[in-house]
This record gives sequence, structure tokens and C-alpha cells, in this order.
Amino acid sequence: MQHSEEHTAARQRVLDAAERLFAKKGYTAVTLRDIAAEIGIRHTSLYHHVPGGKEQLFIEVTERNLQRHYDGLTQAITNAEPHVRAQLRAVADWLLSEPPMDLIRMNYSDMPAIDPSHADRLSHQAYAAMLAPIEVALQHAQQRGEIEYHDLGLIAGSVLGLIESLYAIPQSALDQHVHSRQEMAYELIDVLLNGLRKR
Repeated sequence: MQHSEEHTAARQRVLDAAERLFAKKGYTAVTLRDIAAEIGIRHTSLYHHVPGGKEQLFIEVTERNLQRHYDGLTQAITNAEPHVRAQLRAVADWLLSEPPMDLIRMNYSDMPAIDPSHADRLSHQAYAAMLAPIEVALQHAQQRGEIEYHDLGLIAGSVLGLIESLYAIPQSALDQHVHSRQEMAYELIDVLLNGLRKR
């Protein structure tokens, strides 16, 4: 029993280290040696935990991360007040509480480097986890008569892109700026809902 628990804990450390490195550098820039060095083991020992090597590891941690985002976004929207501004702010709060997924890099760099069938599956999972909950919230807002725009998939993608883009602002710039990332996210949501035109 203790051996099984130790194996599970060791595997968890491998997954956590791999997720951090893949999120920071991307699939192609990370090696098994990097992951092993992160947790202080020999890289050959990783095959004990993930016989499929780097690609299996990337797929597993990406699926785990996407599931966490789906659960977090869904819960955040459910717990928010039932109006679009509150729900989009809850989406922003959740996204900013997690390291960025960087779906653009994944699409252009990570996915082409793995087996196409796995890449296709992960792309569908990314849509279901990251975009679908936002799109559903917008659909409900439309049904309540709060918004009129019809291409809600485009708007959901725009919300996600706007919030994730705030990670591109360096901490040094934030330190000099009067607004936090959260405040910037709320302002972007207000602009999205209100429009730029003078009323």
C-alpha cells in the first residue's frame, strides 16, 4: 500500500513539473531531461511513470489542465449572479487565477509536433473546456434579452483572447500602472458589452 502511494505521489510530481514546463516553454522546447531535472530524478526514470514518453506526458497534462479549466469556468459562471457582466467577470477572475493556457502557441507550435489524431482530439477538448462554457453563458444572456449579437462563438473566443492577452503585460509594467490585470479585464468586458461608440 505504501509503495503504491509513493508511486502515485512520485507520478503526481512528474505531472506537475511537466505541466509547469510545457505551459512556460511549449512542447517542442521541453525535453524529458528538463522535466527530470525539475524534480531531481534521472530522465530514464520518467518512463516508469509515462511509458509513452514526452508525447504521452504532454497529452496527459494538457487534458488534465483543460479539465481543470472546464470545471473552474463552469463553477465560476454558475456561482456568479445571473447576468452577463457578472458572469464574464467571473470568467476573467478564474482565468487570471490560473497560468495562461496560451492556445495560440498550442495551435501553431505544440499541436503540429504531436500525432495528428492526438492534436485533433486536444483541439476539440480545448474548445469544449475553454470556449464552450463562455459561449453557453452568452447564449443564456441572449435568451434573457441582455445581448443581441448572434455569433456568440466569436464573442466567446474574443473574451478568452482578451483576458489571456493580459498575461503579455510584464510585471514591471503592471507595477507602474494604476490598474491590476483584474481591473483591466473588467474594463475590457465593459467595453465589449457597451461598445466604443459615444452614446
